[in-house]
Amino acid sequence: MDVRRVLSYVRRACEDYDMIKAGDRIAVGVSGGKDSLTLLCALAEMRHFYPNPYEVLAITVDMGFPDTDFSGVAALCEELKVPYHIIKTDIYDIIFNIRKEKSPCALCSKMRRGALHNAARELGCEVVALGHHYDDVVDTFMLNLFYEGRIGCFQPVTDLSRVGVRVIRPLIYLPEKQVRTFVSKENLPIVKSNCPADGETQRTEMNRLINDLDRKSSGLRHRIFGAIQRADVDGFAPLPPRPKKSRRKEERTPAAEEKTE
Repeated sequence: MDVRRVLSYVRRACEDYDMIKAGDRIAVGVSGGKDSLTLLCALAEMRHFYPNPYEVLAITVDMGFPDTDFSGVAALCEELKVPYHIIKTDIYDIIFNIRKEKSPCALCSKMRRGALHNAARELGCEVVALGHHYDDVVDTFMLNLFYEGRIGCFQPVTDLSRVGVRVIRPLIYLPEKQVRTFVSKENLPIVKSNCPADGETQRTEMNRLINDLDRKSSGLRHRIFGAIQRADVDGFAPLPPRPKKSRRKEERTPAAEEKTE
């Protein structure tokens, strides 16, 4: 897969949900994983031709995990000509050493989002872009259904007016397998997660379950995603296509008005 195909998915999502407005300054949350690096590359490239001009910078919330090296990400940002900021935090120490959380994911996610939003505001960004992809949409929807008994998902666009940022998710049309292909082909500098809970979460289990069911019933993910859109779950119904602008307005003259009467 080349970058053009990734861009086609990203641009369509941005247009379907009006994610990017002219003059936006977008902070990409970069964990160093495959999804956030793919998003970073896509938005960095798309800024050169997208109809609404925008700026991009990258923010990594360093949670303090031992032996984590973001030098590869820094080099990628320099290559893409994207300003890069690393925000140091004590999230790892608070969750695993002080609080000793048995189920750390929810609190970790909340603290990481808070640090990211604060950093984005301080850097003058009104938009935060996150790397949730197509599979994440379906997995999140099913997690909410199975474990909370509710119909819901994250939103393509979330206006956090109290926080002062708008959160967008431009990868929601891009399947995970195509993210993997792009990352492998481009040899992106993946930062291995050192989180003790990595790979042992309910989300991982749900992803495996849906993948297994999709192999037995081909197109299952596609059907679930389509149902989410048709039901407009949490704003997933795409906006109606915008009318094409005519090249020039025809002026109605008095003579023309007489002919129509």
